[in-house]
Amino acid sequence: MSKKEHSTVDNLQVLFEDNHLIVINKRPGDIVQGDKTGDQPLSDTVKAFLKKKYDKPGNVYLGVVHRLDRPTSGIVVFAKTSKALPRLNKMFAEKDAKKTYLAIVKNSPAEPEKRLVHWMKRNTKQNKSYAKIKEVPDSKKAILTYKTLKKLDRYFLLEVDLETGRHHQIRSQLTAIGCPIKGDLKYGFDRSNADGSIHLHARKLRLMHPVKKEPLEIIAPPPNDPIWNACL
Repeated sequence: MSKKEHSTVDNLQVLFEDNHLIVINKRPGDIVQGDKTGDQPLSDTVKAFLKKKYDKPGNVYLGVVHRLDRPTSGIVVFAKTSKALPRLNKMFAEKDAKKTYLAIVKNSPAEPEKRLVHWMKRNTKQNKSYAKIKEVPDSKKAILTYKTLKKLDRYFLLEVDLETGRHHQIRSQLTAIGCPIKGDLKYGFDRSNADGSIHLHARKLRLMHPVKKEPLEIIAPPPNDPIWNACL
């Protein structure tokens, strides 16, 4: 299995790039795709980066494969070819792309590691999802496994493996067990981080290359702040 090191070019942290895909370490606060805020999305930044790097005339092809919540940091994959995009979409839809996150939470979980199963009910007006113990109308099953990695002075570092990909899944499920993520006011933490981020980071991605059919493992360093630095 090949592990890809990262390099930083023009303030864009590129974790991996070849002819078919580019993987970015998203900063907290960046949006992956355009939304009603009108802020420049990461997809446009990556297009501009590719256009400059390869001196491309005209438009640059870039396919958005998946998203990360705006306050979250870490791995985001984009397709550079129309051949790669549907294959990557299929991999993410069928959970063949394995995602591992790091989360810094307020309280110690009751159990150091556990598989959590909830039913996720989304409220679109609030842009929030609620983790229910039992199935309710219009809910979707959500599954993750967490493991406590480290106790900090005031917080706990968890490693989270996703089995499903629901809206705000990690944020909601961890809150449901009394462990809101640092900075996440929406899901019960008592104060926000100064930069509007939350301490949730998409750390590792394992998948088969969509064209070369070779295994890829990509690892993203967390943001440079005192609490993340104390974790790793």
